[in-house]
Amino acid sequence: MVFSTPIFLFCFLVLTLLVYYLVPRGLRNVVLLCSSLFFYFWGERIFVLIMLLSTAIDYTHGLLVERCQKNGNDKGARWAVASSVIFNLALLFFFKYWDFIASSLQAVGLTFMPVLNTHLPIGISFYTFQTMSYTIDVYRGDARAQRNIINFGTFVTLFPQLIAGPIIKYKDLGDQIDSRTYSSERFASGVQIFMVGLGKKLLIANNVGMLWDTYKAMAPGDLTVAGAWLGVLAFTFQIYFDFSGYSDMAVGLGRMLGFEFLPNFNYPYISKSITEFWRRWHISLSTWFKEYLYIPLGGNRCSKSRWMFNLLVVWAATGIWHGASWNYLIWGLYFFVLLMIEKFFLLNLLKKAPALVGHVYTLFFVLVSWAIFGLENFTQLTAYLKVMFGLGGVPLINGELGYYLSSYLPILCVAALASTPLGVSLYRRGSVRVQQVVCTVLVVAGLVVCTAYLVDGTYNPFLYFRF
Repeated sequence: MVFSTPIFLFCFLVLTLLVYYLVPRGLRNVVLLCSSLFFYFWGERIFVLIMLLSTAIDYTHGLLVERCQKNGNDKGARWAVASSVIFNLALLFFFKYWDFIASSLQAVGLTFMPVLNTHLPIGISFYTFQTMSYTIDVYRGDARAQRNIINFGTFVTLFPQLIAGPIIKYKDLGDQIDSRTYSSERFASGVQIFMVGLGKKLLIANNVGMLWDTYKAMAPGDLTVAGAWLGVLAFTFQIYFDFSGYSDMAVGLGRMLGFEFLPNFNYPYISKSITEFWRRWHISLSTWFKEYLYIPLGGNRCSKSRWMFNLLVVWAATGIWHGASWNYLIWGLYFFVLLMIEKFFLLNLLKKAPALVGHVYTLFFVLVSWAIFGLENFTQLTAYLKVMFGLGGVPLINGELGYYLSSYLPILCVAALASTPLGVSLYRRGSVRVQQVVCTVLVVAGLVVCTAYLVDGTYNPFLYFRF
């Protein structure tokens, strides 16, 4: 079930909130667990059993870790954590990477792994990472083992962030699962944030996404240099407003239910370096890899060669986390190389240079990265990059470019402005009364316009569902 559908907005969400606030507080996690399982079952059917299995395994392993530690059996606690991690990674490997590795091996003549054409359960990359964090947090003493299976199941299956994040660590949400506060102000702010996310998704991401799909489908011989860059620019905006829109909707839904999720984006396209970009983009994933992979590997408290190896592992994992395809691995390693260059010398130069230099540099390399990310077919990717850089005698522009540019220029300008904090800063300059009136008008108008788009439109993909 997708957030940006009438059945979610006007049926599932309304009924869930109604029942949630009608039942006693002690039963609200039961309502959340049941509604979240139904939410996932709606799209994945039998694969909800995988989620239930993951819940049961990590719930029991958390208790086992705590019991071993109380008995002074640190070795047993370590084995329990390792068992939980191995189970989650094996689950992720089988469903997400088995066919990719099998087909890659068969391409070089090795046939010992059959291609199973396994279905990829939606959101498995998100909820396996979340459940892995639980046993690790319990072992580290950052969280207590959850003894209530209903409460733990609520954490794993919580529908606002179940299938596309943000990735929530148990230590950040455990106390809220057990007890949380409710207020009309928090609920109202949740509605506002949700509508911002819905608008990002429907009004910006979907519209610029159609331009990217057009250029992505073109044969290399029909592309121009400027057209290829225009297509990547459209994808740059699409992936940001698609994913940050979903994250905003998740944060808003969480507030409606009494939860507080950490923000997942902080205007990444205003960054002045790649280092800064990754502090602002997909914050929950970067934080997860830092806490549960980079630091355990040794972080930067080691030799320079080991530190570089640690970063290489992290960025290879970041790339392949996004999908079982070579382009994602290349995308992760691409950022590893850029970050290494920055850490060794370029970052100091960028700090001394005018801000515009840093912005242009960052946006250039980010746009190239989205071309790598957005084209899974390696042959198509190579051909598209050649066109972007004018190789092979391709023309700079053609008449088709003028048509697409004039057709999409308004939405591209809106996307560019919405990628900056300008609108928020102008809004905050107004008085509280003005802000309340503006918010109310925008929420109502946004709901009407978005509903009209939902009724009339058929193009409504969510990019991060497949990750």
